[in-house]
Amino acid sequence: MNNIRSTLATVWRIASPYFSSEDKWAGRGLLAAVIAIELAIVGINVLLTQWNNRFYNALQERNWDSFVSEIIYFCVLVAFFILLAVYQLYLNQWLQIRWRKWMTSHYLGDWLRQANHYRMQLQGDAADNPDQRMTDDVKLFVDRTLNLGLGLLNSVVTLASFLTLLWGLSNEAPLHLFGAEYSIPGYLVWGALIYSLLGTVLTHLIGWPLVGIDFKQQQYEADFRFNLVRVRENSEQIALLQGEQAERERLLVRFGQVVENWIALMNRTKKITAFTASYNQASVIFPYVLVAPAYFAQKIQLGGMMQTASAFSNVQGAFSYFVSVYRQLAEWQAVVNRLDGFETGIATASNLARRDDGIHVTATPSDGAVSLQNLVVRLPDGTPLVNADRLGFRTGERTLMTGPSGAGKSTLFRAIAGIWPFGNGAIDVPAGATLMMLPQRPYLPIGSLRDAVVYPGEASQFDAGRVREVLTAVGLPQLAPRLEEQAHWNRMLSLGEQQRLGIARALLHAPQFLFLDEATASLDEPAEAALYKLIAEKLPDTTVVSIGHRATLEAFHQRNVTLVRDGDRFTVRDSVKATAS
Repeated sequence: MNNIRSTLATVWRIASPYFSSEDKWAGRGLLAAVIAIELAIVGINVLLTQWNNRFYNALQERNWDSFVSEIIYFCVLVAFFILLAVYQLYLNQWLQIRWRKWMTSHYLGDWLRQANHYRMQLQGDAADNPDQRMTDDVKLFVDRTLNLGLGLLNSVVTLASFLTLLWGLSNEAPLHLFGAEYSIPGYLVWGALIYSLLGTVLTHLIGWPLVGIDFKQQQYEADFRFNLVRVRENSEQIALLQGEQAERERLLVRFGQVVENWIALMNRTKKITAFTASYNQASVIFPYVLVAPAYFAQKIQLGGMMQTASAFSNVQGAFSYFVSVYRQLAEWQAVVNRLDGFETGIATASNLARRDDGIHVTATPSDGAVSLQNLVVRLPDGTPLVNADRLGFRTGERTLMTGPSGAGKSTLFRAIAGIWPFGNGAIDVPAGATLMMLPQRPYLPIGSLRDAVVYPGEASQFDAGRVREVLTAVGLPQLAPRLEEQAHWNRMLSLGEQQRLGIARALLHAPQFLFLDEATASLDEPAEAALYKLIAEKLPDTTVVSIGHRATLEAFHQRNVTLVRDGDRFTVRDSVKATAS
């Protein structure tokens, strides 16, 4: 019972925000329309049950006029039923796509807000495969929540509509057993209840493992798909290393998990299907077994027996709702658990950025310098990595940061960018200042070359002539005529060309602080020197901080900051040249 309450509370937490959102009136209106149609359909089912009595009595009595009128009545009811069913499906799908659109936008916003997506990976990506959470899981959650909810509503209203009718029919057709008549008030209702309760309990006992199996199946499918994408994205490196056989083995191991769990799913589904199919087939004949003795004892007519069987089937079907949808319920609960884990992962990532004892990046009125105060950068497990106290990067100054691999240079950059949550201390950034980080491998979105160059800005933000100009300046004149060409540029360009494009991006945006994390390491020294001279020429007022290992970089920087080992961590050793270059 606690588990049911917990699941329903989670569903409410996930579902309710949409109906309080900016799209709430459309959502509420569509939901009300779908519910109203569902109630109307139940009403038609009640009328059809009453029609059964009159129609079969007309057949038994061979009353032609009554038979014809009942056929016409049936056609009218069915026409209304079809119209309602069509529009219920249409409005249901309309509500689904609006709800899914809002949830996807909401999750994307939370996931991408203030580097939450990055911090979730630093936590080991507890909410695995976020792409699946925002595609398959959101789609299934909306679909299953609506359809299961409407099914439950249908069952409740059906019970309310048919219980009184079935109770009355129990009195009209008393129970006959072994030639004797027994007066048991509402015996048909009790029969439907006991039959359904027994089926529900047995279904749950057989099918409860499906929740965990479904959860794992979604996880393994997503893992396999994700690793296929990784192979595609890194096809060049794999081909150069002739790693196809190794990747094949790794992928087959992942797919083996899919197959193994699928077999478990098959076996459990076989058991639950065998029971539910038997249960459903038995439920067809069960009401006739109860009512037939009264019919043969001439206590009721054929129409009464058919009406009683129809009413019993409706009541028993309503009581047995959880039996009929158990497979979907198990899948739905797995989806709810996955979305709950995704929301928890986002919340944890957000809390990491807001910890009182964490690293605080603050926009402050200052003299134009990025200042680090009492900063201790740590690894995710809490191990100290870098101490940086009273270190500043002044306006227009060019600083080279060096140190051994693993000293934490790139991690220090991440802390300054505000995306590394592990550690404590303060980083003051001038209010309104623009910072740009260029990593060793730039990110180039799939799309037009112009979109890739101006990222993260909009293509319309920069004149096409200006974009061509910077491409030519950084040594990519051959790309200048291809601005509107659509491609996967990380595949099309060499790493050296990608790094040149990253510098072009910096020239376009002209940030006040430019951090280069080995952003030219794939270029030869003359090409690297040319780009640093270009930065100095085109961005004379920009503060440049570079990470690099080449001694030739010293000529282009006024200052050197070295990370040196001090016990269990690295500390900053700062030196400024006597003359600036």
